[in-house]
Amino acid sequence: MKKKIIVSVIIPVRTITPYVRETVGHLRQQTAKDFETIIVTDKKEKLSEVTVIGSGEPTPAYKRNLGAKKAKGQVLAFLDDDSYPSKDWLKNAEALFSDQSPITNNRSLAAVCGPALTPPADNFFQKVSGLVWGSWLGSGGAGTYRNRVMKRREVRDFPSVNLLIRKKDFFSVGGFDINHWPGEDTKLCLDLIKRGKKIIYDPEILVFHHRRPVFSSHLKQVSRYALRRGLFARIFPETSFQVGYFIPSFFTYGLILGFLASFFNSQIRFIFNGALVLYLSLLFITALIVFFREKNVLLALAVMPAIAATHLVYGFLFPWGYLQRELKTVPREIDLKKKAYLGG
Repeated sequence: MKKKIIVSVIIPVRTITPYVRETVGHLRQQTAKDFETIIVTDKKEKLSEVTVIGSGEPTPAYKRNLGAKKAKGQVLAFLDDDSYPSKDWLKNAEALFSDQSPITNNRSLAAVCGPALTPPADNFFQKVSGLVWGSWLGSGGAGTYRNRVMKRREVRDFPSVNLLIRKKDFFSVGGFDINHWPGEDTKLCLDLIKRGKKIIYDPEILVFHHRRPVFSSHLKQVSRYALRRGLFARIFPETSFQVGYFIPSFFTYGLILGFLASFFNSQIRFIFNGALVLYLSLLFITALIVFFREKNVLLALAVMPAIAATHLVYGFLFPWGYLQRELKTVPREIDLKKKAYLGG
């Protein structure tokens, strides 16, 4: 008797890396058993107990769409190639889909999602990156719940590192837009929202996400986010034209202009110094929160320059993204011999 497939787990990769093997290992430990795993690589490779599809195309959005076309499940569960799920991930997601009546407040549930936590085994520099994303100051408040366990809520935008969607709703909006990466998940969520669909975040739909270590790899990832979100603020303002996304730019360019102007005007110098003291105080408070939560003084000290660098890079590049007519989708580089991604 064939196993009934309810969920199709889809993971886009350029090649089978150690992180991907780790993900598959955790999928084998799922308490839910009614699922299949589809891994979409550049070229066809072999990995036991999963379906591997060679796409001939390196971009994640294209790979996810191809995996969705081959999927047998009623629900498409998207993971990144450097993430792995908790053992009840699928069980809790299936329960949430089942508990929802077809129509709630005239809007049907199309997708569920949950937090992506830093794995305990990540190294010091990866943990600092995770603390940046998981702090209110580092993520601007808007994205804190994506990287920490917080209460259930309805969301309008969520990354594909931990996103499960009814297949019928996925195809009703045409799947992922292959012209965007990163950001194809933001566009997909917006398309669902426009059709009157709901996306629910639940803390029990939990995965772990390996971080890009600070500073170089982390900031390279931040630069991609900044440019794409800047573009989206102009072309998809419904979910991306928000004050929180602009604040780092106000801070960065205000810092540059305020510093120069403070040499010529005492009032500007007073305001500039006051704003700088306020920002440094917020960094210090964040470090204290990290210290009391993590009981690690080195992590607390490191998170301050990491957040500042994140704000400066994001803030500087965001307006450049806003001014672009379009951005090229450039996949991450990979060392095929070492089976490892390069850079951020």
